[in-house]
Amino acid sequence: MTSLRNALDALASNFATGVLAAIRAASIEDLLAESGGKRPGRGGGTTAGNPGPRTRVTKTGRLARRSEEQIAKAVDQVVSLVKKNKAGLRAEQIKKSLGLDVREMPRILKTGVRTRKLKAKGRKRATVYTAK
Repeated sequence: MTSLRNALDALASNFATGVLAAIRAASIEDLLAESGGKRPGRGGGTTAGNPGPRTRVTKTGRLARRSEEQIAKAVDQVVSLVKKNKAGLRAEQIKKSLGLDVREMPRILKTGVRTRKLKAKGRKRATVYTAK
């Protein structure tokens, strides 16, 4: 039993040494390309604060100003999506379906409710939006 353990330990050690040597020899671009990641600090990460491809962001990370027409267009997209689901949708589901930024959602949903295109029922994250 000890000879088997010694043989497995030697194989594992050789394997780990080989992997580390390969990683050390590779460039950071090669490593990131293989892992599917992006260079940190270069933008475009997959964090919760990432606004996605549709939203413009300033250098400080704030969302760019949107015109009333852009907000109305987003409200219309939300209304058409909610109309397809008779039971209604929560804000998280709407955000995911339309690829919107989490920071855009409150303004769009409030505008939809205020203009009576959407109806809200519930509180906080449990709020379900339906189309009128």
